Amino acid sequence: MAFLFLVATGAGLVYYYDKEKKQRIEEISNKSQAVKEGPSAGKAAIGGPFSLVNDEGKRVTERSLLGKWTLIYFGFTHCPDICPDELQKLAAAVDKIKEKAGIEIVPVFISVDPERDTVEQVHEYVKEFHPKLIGLTGTPDEIKKVARAYRVYYMKTAEEDSDYLVDHSIVMYLMDPNMGFVKFFGKNNDVDTLTDGIINEIKRNKSFTSAGA
Repeated sequence: MAFLFLVATGAGLVYYYDKEKKQRIEEISNKSQAVKEGPSAGKAAIGGPFSLVNDEGKRVTERSLLGKWTLIYFGFTHCPDICPDELQKLAAAVDKIKEKAGIEIVPVFISVDPERDTVEQVHEYVKEFHPKLIGLTGTPDEIKKVARAYRVYYMKTAEEDSDYLVDHSIVMYLMDPNMGFVKFFGKNNDVDTLTDGIINEIKRNKSFTSAGA
């Protein structure tokens, strides 16, 4: 009987977890579509104010990123494969955009694992990918707030020991020089499509074309 109870409980947790994950991913997609196709007021749907600590130990806000095009990725430093792959892609695209269009993109990594991702840990991690990659971390509440603002899904997959993983949205957010949301790019993009997609979005936003050039 106890065994059946455990099986039923486990199945219920898996169902709940999958349902929540799908709802958050669907929410991200719907919000993005509203921003792209809806009224200008929709630009507030993704993004917003935040206060975090950068990988140099300084308190920063979204205002610290004003004036440049920004590409944001949420992940964690203990990620075994997806985060490194995506950050390598991000770094390569940042360099290619500079070469092809003369536009400087500010790359930003925001941790969704505040319990383990200290300032020092994040600093060592981001410098492995790009010298200009800015790493941000914070308290659990601060990370929860910024993740909610950007409609980012994240959840620990296990908590038995310190080697847990964090399941999270695999998305890069392109923000304009006013830190307004422009478009997100998913894992399906390679370096070339990511590069061209960002350049095309910047060209469509003609009022910002000179920013970062």
